[in-house]
Amino acid sequence: MTAGQITAIQPVQEAPDQAGAGPFGPKPRRMSAGRIGLYAFLVVAALFFLIPVYIMIVTSLKGMPEIRLGHLFNLPGEPTFQPWADAWLHACTGRDCNGLSPGFYNSVKITLPSVVISIICASINGYALTFWPYKGANLLFGLLVFGAFVPYQVVIYPLIIGLSSVGLFASLPGIIIVHTIFGMPILTLLFRNFYAAIPVELFKAARVDGAGFWRIFFHIMLPMSLPITVVAVILQVTGIWNDFLFGIVFAGRPNWPMTVQLNNIVNTTTGVREYNVNMAATILTAAVPLIIYFVSGRWFVRGIAAGAVKG
Repeated sequence: MTAGQITAIQPVQEAPDQAGAGPFGPKPRRMSAGRIGLYAFLVVAALFFLIPVYIMIVTSLKGMPEIRLGHLFNLPGEPTFQPWADAWLHACTGRDCNGLSPGFYNSVKITLPSVVISIICASINGYALTFWPYKGANLLFGLLVFGAFVPYQVVIYPLIIGLSSVGLFASLPGIIIVHTIFGMPILTLLFRNFYAAIPVELFKAARVDGAGFWRIFFHIMLPMSLPITVVAVILQVTGIWNDFLFGIVFAGRPNWPMTVQLNNIVNTTTGVREYNVNMAATILTAAVPLIIYFVSGRWFVRGIAAGAVKG
């Protein structure tokens, strides 16, 4: 081998020694104009949602004399939590001045059974449609998916007639049935797509071992369904807790949920319009779904990634 050839290959031999001495590889690219525009859009979108939240919080901590000064974005000079107490206990919803607390307990009584019943039924439906297909299963699934896109306003009057005929209109069981029925299509779709992503060999192995419908469901499928169950809980709790239309139509005055009570507080025209109390009542009404989402957000993302939106 000639001296020129040795000189030519010497840098290649020194490369591993030099690799540990400092960074190597291609230089990182500078941020492009498109990426800068994307981040700018995300910042503007975040401010679009965060500014109203900031205004609600600071307004709820101000007294009415300070609010009348008109400094909307200023921090409260003398913070007070009295508007929060008034919103919870003393705010007037028409002729009643009991605050949001009755509506909160009504929302809990409506949301808990509706979420539990709809998730149990939807998980069984999705499991049966995936692993125990029967004649007409695809037709039934198509009808369920179609039901998810039917506007609520179209079926309100038929539901009123149907619930009135069985004595459930304007009652707690009636509103629970309505929320359970309307949550069934989208939840069935979620569970069916989640179970479709599970290897069918797992189901066949259980069948070979002699497991039946319910044993496979409770001992194999249900323990694996935690991510998609969290997705279903978040969707149902958010939809039912924030519902106004079904609550005011089907619940009846003694069972009006928190959203209906909030609407009555904000629209009460007697006396002085207390903006700080209205803002505190709004935050209290939105607190439950926000807390649930922030606590279980990572499970929500995991459930979506595990097959919630796969066909």
